[in-house]
Amino acid sequence: MLRIALATAVAAFTLDEDMDPLRAACAQAGVTAQRVAWNDPTVSWQRFDAVLLRSTWDYTDQLPAFLQWCERVSAQTQLINPLDVVRWNTDKRYLGELARAGVPVIETHYLSLADAPDDFPGFAEFVLKPTVGAGSRGARRFVADEREQAVAHASALQTQGHEVMVQPYLAQVDSAGETALLYFAGAFSHAIRKGPLLPRGSAATRALFAPEQISARQPSDAELAVAERVLDALPFARPLYARVDLLPSPDGPRLLELELTEPSLFFDTAAGAAPRFVAALCDAISTDILHRTATTG
Repeated sequence: MLRIALATAVAAFTLDEDMDPLRAACAQAGVTAQRVAWNDPTVSWQRFDAVLLRSTWDYTDQLPAFLQWCERVSAQTQLINPLDVVRWNTDKRYLGELARAGVPVIETHYLSLADAPDDFPGFAEFVLKPTVGAGSRGARRFVADEREQAVAHASALQTQGHEVMVQPYLAQVDSAGETALLYFAGAFSHAIRKGPLLPRGSAATRALFAPEQISARQPSDAELAVAERVLDALPFARPLYARVDLLPSPDGPRLLELELTEPSLFFDTAAGAAPRFVAALCDAISTDILHRTATTG
């Protein structure tokens, strides 16, 4: 019987809506799944066949410690998604790499800690947020007349040690919402619609994540095509799970974020999604066990 750890954060124990359907699907598949906090020092990670990153949503405030933990776990058992994926994906500067590879990414400008906080274009409307973030924490929406407030927000983020990214606000999201496409073992599973998250004039959320309006959605052919382009451009093989977040634009769907570390997978929006995921998970773990056995044997 496979034994896996479902890595979460203490503050997310009651907030992760994927956890119950995931644990139920694991039990149905004969998999022992234990929910544990990633930074619990009492856990012996080597006793698990794999550690599945699920809702480790507080890592953004302690990224070096989180990556060090991922490295330690990887030395003891299988980490899913793997360490190289997590290192690449936890800083949103990966969007620049994908854009250079020809992926249709929302125009993005970056401010390092050494850059002036006003060193970004004069967009009519835009979003400013940290490059390391989750759940829209630290993200705020501004219009051109609020540039002074935006610069102050950028400066505050830099002072806190956060590099910054600035993107034009795509107004079509207010009516159409965001589309998130879920992939398991490299294959499309289902998609959801996420309502707009950043009302004009709202403060940045201090919670683990901003409240979301989620519903099932059938993606368009154009959205599916862009998602495939995104995954084909990765500097590694398609991982076990991926969530491709797209926004509508006058020029077609644009990549907002690619979630490969701790995305919500919205199992309850699609029949059979959790069992599909667990089947792919079991295949990945079994393959890794066979590989390690052959290597050490």
